[in-house]
Amino acid sequence: MLITSKDNRLVKEWRALNEQAKQRRKTGLFAIEGARLCGDALASGLTLTTVLYTAAARETYATVVEGLIAAAGEVAEITPELARSMADTANPQGVFCVAKSLDIQLSLDTIDNMGRYGVLEDIQDPGNLGTMIRTAEAFGLDGLLLSSGCCDIYNPKVLRASMGGVFRLPLAVTEDLPAAIAALQARGMTALACVVDTDAEPLHRVEKTAGVLCVIGNEGNGLKPATVAVCKKRVTIPMAGRAESLNASMAAGIAMWEMTRPE
Repeated sequence: MLITSKDNRLVKEWRALNEQAKQRRKTGLFAIEGARLCGDALASGLTLTTVLYTAAARETYATVVEGLIAAAGEVAEITPELARSMADTANPQGVFCVAKSLDIQLSLDTIDNMGRYGVLEDIQDPGNLGTMIRTAEAFGLDGLLLSSGCCDIYNPKVLRASMGGVFRLPLAVTEDLPAAIAALQARGMTALACVVDTDAEPLHRVEKTAGVLCVIGNEGNGLKPATVAVCKKRVTIPMAGRAESLNASMAAGIAMWEMTRPE
């Protein structure tokens, strides 16, 4: 089947999921664009409900597209013009998927008391959140715990910035972050609140061998006072320059490296 109209049901569904977090939450589905990300989703075991592709994409990314076609419930070819109108990227590859949202991969009950986890509070920028997920996966963290105030992990910018890390890294979302941190510390873990304060302990001097939660705050406001108060330690990344603070994703990257580097 060749789809040429923007009003086609499958095209309208993909657009709605790509543009609206509300629609993603309502349906339990999300949209993916690009051969690499769609292929990563398939390889990661996600259930694909729809695959749309151009004839050129089927030829250029033959192995990926054929695998997607074999796995998806509904499949259709679309015109290059329609692909360009759907695309959220400057140079679309002509491959689009709809996937079922991931089952919860991580919960407070399954967090390893001896593991290393990042904790993110109210990260609003999708590029920052995606970069943090990618970094956490690259450095081998055991997972990320997100506050409900973080942006949607299925936002297309998060998916691209994470380079598919959303599909692979264990993630959990909590409605009450201070309470979650307190519960994990009661099990023997140590939460490190990353703050911009010269009175806090330099992060590189803190022992981070096991059972650690590194807590990073919002881009503009940092961590909420209630979150800082519940953490066992306040830590900071020393800065010699005149900048008041680091970009949130940069700070998270440094903190995650410190958590995992060999002693």
